[in-house]
Amino acid sequence: MTMANKKLDLSDLSQIREFGNIEFLAKQMVEGFITGLHRSPFHGFSVEFAEHRLYNTGESTRHIDWKAFAKTDRLYTKRYEEETNLRAQLLIDVSSSMFYPQPAHGKLTFSIMAAAAIAYMLQKQRDAVSLCTFAEDIEEHTPTKSTPSHIHKIFLMLEELLHSPQKQQGSKTSIAETIHKIANKIPRRSLVIIFSDMFEGGENQEEVFSALQHLKHNHHEVLLFHVTDKKTERDFDFEERPHEFIDLETGEKIKLQPSQVQAFYRKHVETVYKDLKLKCGQYKIDFIEVDIKQSFEQILTAYLIKRSKMK
Repeated sequence: MTMANKKLDLSDLSQIREFGNIEFLAKQMVEGFITGLHRSPFHGFSVEFAEHRLYNTGESTRHIDWKAFAKTDRLYTKRYEEETNLRAQLLIDVSSSMFYPQPAHGKLTFSIMAAAAIAYMLQKQRDAVSLCTFAEDIEEHTPTKSTPSHIHKIFLMLEELLHSPQKQQGSKTSIAETIHKIANKIPRRSLVIIFSDMFEGGENQEEVFSALQHLKHNHHEVLLFHVTDKKTERDFDFEERPHEFIDLETGEKIKLQPSQVQAFYRKHVETVYKDLKLKCGQYKIDFIEVDIKQSFEQILTAYLIKRSKMK
């Protein structure tokens, strides 16, 4: 059965890779998400949200759209261009470790689709967006624009990335260096959205924190999505038999049974994650733990909450 005659399951990352039309998938995902918001704090958030927002009690009634009220029995105020001039930078880690788990290139596929959905929302809000991909250095970095042709180009870039071959082992992540470079490249206050598994290496953690602080020092807002396959990368939950584990970024191999190291591994990983979360809290950086086995709603909800707080 082909993708054309079976229902597409957006929770199946291999189906997303097989289907491949990122722009279409982003539209389907966002519209489905918005439909489900009717019982949430974002009630009234529509696909055409660039033009209107819900009226808040106490506001001036000057900008109420009475035609919209007649059609919907809800009070909306007209939203003007200056209210939607957010500039957003989408940063995607494309180092070797992001291609795990195989064969769906799980973390990277999830990040690409999540970034596409946010790009679609930004387009609907008439906000300017840039896409940056990085591993050991910045690989692609587009200008920051809001034109339909520019957003379409970003979708095409994401689609190409979706089908890119896995990098050779040894392709490490240089998160700190990339963030410093991005901080120096962005001339105006922006929302910087980062998708990464944060496998920078323990000895470089302070450099990562310094780079994140650089963004905040330059008055940028930061939304960090820490992308993991929770079952294996956090819980080290593998079938109890001999395995050969390969470090995708260094190529180092080790043979063992999971139970031999599971307790030690979990303790070490939790320490690293808690430290990262604590530091992000200190720097007022939104840190969102993302499990690629969960739905994309975790991404879109976090983005909406962040977007609603920005002025």
